[in-house]
Amino acid sequence: MKVLVVNCGSSSLKYQLIDMSNETVLAKGNFERIGEQEAFVTHKVGGEKYVIKSPVMDHEQALKIVLEQLVHNDYGVIKDLSEISAVGHRIVHGGEKFDKSVLITDEVIKDIEDLVPLAPLHNPAHLLGINACKKAMPGVPMVATFDTAFHQTMPKENYLYPVPYEFYEKYGIRKYGFHGTSHQYVSKRVAEVIGKPIEDLKIVTCHLGQGASICAIKAGKSINTSMGLSPLGGIAMVTRSGDLDPSVVTEIMEREKLSPKEANSLLNKKSGLYGLTGLNPDFREIELASYEADKPKATTAIEIFTKTIAEFVAKYAVSLKGLDVLVFTGGIGENQINIRKKICENLEWMGLKLDLAKNEIRSEETKVSAEDSKILAYIIPTDEEMVIARDTKAIVESL
Repeated sequence: MKVLVVNCGSSSLKYQLIDMSNETVLAKGNFERIGEQEAFVTHKVGGEKYVIKSPVMDHEQALKIVLEQLVHNDYGVIKDLSEISAVGHRIVHGGEKFDKSVLITDEVIKDIEDLVPLAPLHNPAHLLGINACKKAMPGVPMVATFDTAFHQTMPKENYLYPVPYEFYEKYGIRKYGFHGTSHQYVSKRVAEVIGKPIEDLKIVTCHLGQGASICAIKAGKSINTSMGLSPLGGIAMVTRSGDLDPSVVTEIMEREKLSPKEANSLLNKKSGLYGLTGLNPDFREIELASYEADKPKATTAIEIFTKTIAEFVAKYAVSLKGLDVLVFTGGIGENQINIRKKICENLEWMGLKLDLAKNEIRSEETKVSAEDSKILAYIIPTDEEMVIARDTKAIVESL
């Protein structure tokens, strides 16, 4: 079975074609700037990269070009689109409705539409992707995998906010959590690497990238996570504020005369490490600047980032009543050596000891804790697409 995994953003379309007989990625790519004259797709096959520029106006046109690359005479990986047995879609928000991946039906599409108020930037884009695939590949079964689904095992005391209960009942105001597919994958994978049943492990996973979240996992289930109602909550990220005293928001809104929409944009796109430093919203640039004597704001921003992550890890150790394994994943977690070092240094009091030589490794499955460390620490590169493909295969084969 060959599964096409699709992840649509408002102006992008990421994809992978995976042969599930051996879980091999045949091709992958990213269509960017959809809706602009400068739109282009970067298509990768067997280590080779092909860039195709095409001014597409919508996701339907973009998908058509993506499918053309998959059957291309020179670098195509399949002879005919009929070889694609199923499509798996990444959906950011499944609310309380979805606690697992599901076959996409008209009813499921309606449910995803109903959840748009909880994810106004993401769910509409996912719906565009679903509709584009329906038109391009009629009759091919499709599956939805939700970022929030893994966190539906959180107990009520960990997902309710201390605001009037009627807002939860009327509007679904609660913590949902995100990056669930990533947290699920790396927690299962680290248990396999260690060689212990996940049911016996207390794990904290750190998905650190442009967006970042921490998750407490007990017996393979999420019991708490740092992101909340939206992906804005938790630790300070590259452009997102993370958790704040609520009065900070209302004070800024009042003084700057901001609408809720403008305040939301400020907190999502102009805050975090970028807001603190005024540097480009590129984590690597901000981290490099933090080592320069004349960039004290960058130094402070990195200290906030690493210290807050360590504080979440410690807090979740309390929730778990112990901690066996700490996992780093995501672009920053897998590659930024000094960030991992700073986080672990803040946790030495818990018995976590880093192996500095092993910590020099990037983007490989690696144990980075020292042999005499009381807590294991690992780098586990995430593979959300594989989770989606596996769920899609299982659901379609059960039809």
